[in-house]
Amino acid sequence: MKKDTSHHDERVAQMSFASVYPHYVTRIEKNGRTKAELHQVIEWLTGYNEIKLQELIEEKVTFEIFYQKASLNPNAQLIKGVVCGYRVEDIENPLTQQARYLDKLVDELARGRKMEKILRVS
Repeated sequence: MKKDTSHHDERVAQMSFASVYPHYVTRIEKNGRTKAELHQVIEWLTGYNEIKLQELIEEKVTFEIFYQKASLNPNAQLIKGVVCGYRVEDIENPLTQQARYLDKLVDELARGRKMEKILRVS
């Protein structure tokens, strides 16, 4: 069953990636993971290398722009599970779903999951 997230879809769209990024870094570093690993995960999901990612952070792009410009990994739909009380695979709004994909990957990284599992390497 698809989950209606319309009450916060607009908020997600207008939030800047730069405002959330430091929280990702803090979360993973607190759990013994590195910024390089975080960047590897972000690049896998979005196609953004370190330089492009830094540009987007400096430009304070919204999540809407962040994901419009991204080349989403074709295996992104393999990301499943619950984030913020929502099953990511059941979220109707594509942008909110993509933002939750990244949340889920950061979550897995912070919980010490192996990188090949996070990156859905078969």
